[in-house]
This record gives sequence, structure tokens and C-alpha cells, in this order.
Amino acid sequence: MKKIKQLYLRYKEIINYIIFGGLTTVVNFIVYFASTKLLTIDEVISNIIAWFISVLFAYVTNRIFVFESKKGGFKNIVIEMVSFFLARVFSGICCDIGTFAVMIKVFNINDTIAKIVTQIMVIVMNYLLSKLVIFRKNSEEVKE
Repeated sequence: MKKIKQLYLRYKEIINYIIFGGLTTVVNFIVYFASTKLLTIDEVISNIIAWFISVLFAYVTNRIFVFESKKGGFKNIVIEMVSFFLARVFSGICCDIGTFAVMIKVFNINDTIAKIVTQIMVIVMNYLLSKLVIFRKNSEEVKE
């Protein structure tokens, strides 16, 4: 048990990122299906609502549990949140849509393979943008 705890503590950030990423996907699906099936909202509108709520969920969980952001103050939190949303829009357009389209339309790659590859790219890009840009710790936070 001690060894498992040591491994968790060593890879805590990545493990938590995977766990909360999975939960973000669950939130996305729940909101989408609740919007379409229970509230009978249009599928495209429901997908936008689901994306927004799941990214908001991802921001909160990444801020608290994954990257343990200590930034305080309304202005700093708003900047951090907007940066998080813009990074998700960027990775969505760049990888999820753009790279996927190029892979299947230009290179004639099977859409399932292209979807798997682009999702891996999105996960890696989102993690790096979050770690290196959005939730980057300054020198004072590192010392604590």
C-alpha cells in the first residue's frame, strides 16, 4: 500500500489529469443527453452547452485538484479561466477539427484512426497548455 501511495504522489498531477479528464467526458455526455432527451433542445445547441459546461467543470477540477493553482483575486481567476477556455478552443480547432479534417480528407486516413490520433493530440496539447501556460507556477508558488 505504501508503494502505491508513493507512486500516486510521484505521478499525482498526471493521474489526477486523467481521472478528471474522464469525469469531464462524463459531464459532457450527461449534459448533452439531458439537453437533447429531457429538455428537447436542438442537438447542435445541446453540444455547445455540453462543451461549455464540461470545459467549466474541467477548469475547476484542473485548478483545484490537478495543478493546485494558488492564484487569488477576481481578476487573476478570470484571466486564468479565460485562458483555459481559449486554450480549449484552440486545441479544438487546431487538432480536433483541423488535423482530423486533413487526415481524413487529404491523407485518406480511416476516420476512426484519425479520431483516436487527434484525441491523443488534444489531450497532450491541453495538458501542456495547462501546465506550461495557464496554471504555470511562479517562483514564489514553487517555493511553498
